[in-house]
Amino acid sequence: MSTLVEIRNLSKVYERGKQRVEVLHHVDLDIEKGDFVALMGPSGSGKTTLLNMIGGLDTPTSGTLSIAGKPIHSLGEDALARWRASNVGFVFQFYNLLPMLSAQRNVELPLLLTKLTADQRRRNAGIALELVGLKERALHKPTELSGGQQQRVAIARALVSDPTLIVGDEPTGDLDRQSATEIMTLLQRLNREHGKTIIMVTHDPKAAEYARRTLHLDKGTLVESADVAHA
Repeated sequence: MSTLVEIRNLSKVYERGKQRVEVLHHVDLDIEKGDFVALMGPSGSGKTTLLNMIGGLDTPTSGTLSIAGKPIHSLGEDALARWRASNVGFVFQFYNLLPMLSAQRNVELPLLLTKLTADQRRRNAGIALELVGLKERALHKPTELSGGQQQRVAIARALVSDPTLIVGDEPTGDLDRQSATEIMTLLQRLNREHGKTIIMVTHDPKAAEYARRTLHLDKGTLVESADVAHA
């Protein structure tokens, strides 16, 4: 495998009035293409900040962050937004689906930024929904779906543009255990069978077990890395 994410000496500092809060402290990290990484740590450890920088939602105070050889730490706001739209699929804890739109239309949303025709958008969305096992629910609105099904729609939306990376912020945090297991099994299948690179923040050790690697952060520092090999 080749290195997809390369992070060197990465730090993030927030200014709160006269107070200076260092959220990430000189982080070095490589993530290979096709990896599935779980980021764990106590609240305030910096894991969501690190995920947001990898996903292009935030920028470092110092250090470098390259993805597929592109130094995204140096991109301006507009260029970063364009890069993010083309390269990152997001899966959040609370799904972020538009309630007035069908599952199909929700999945199509990232494709509105592309030059695809309406027919091409519908076809691609249908493929993504089939991949997550919801093709027959394409015309249902979010209120007509269970929490687990809504998260599957969100994963289909993250997949539909064939992104370089899928990033998840507590993707099972709002689900019951059975639904959480189904979602993690799906993410693991996307990683193992379809080669998707996934980086996920989680507080749940059971969710982290589905990843190939677990990274632990504490007070902004990468303190531990564990490889796991599941059948």
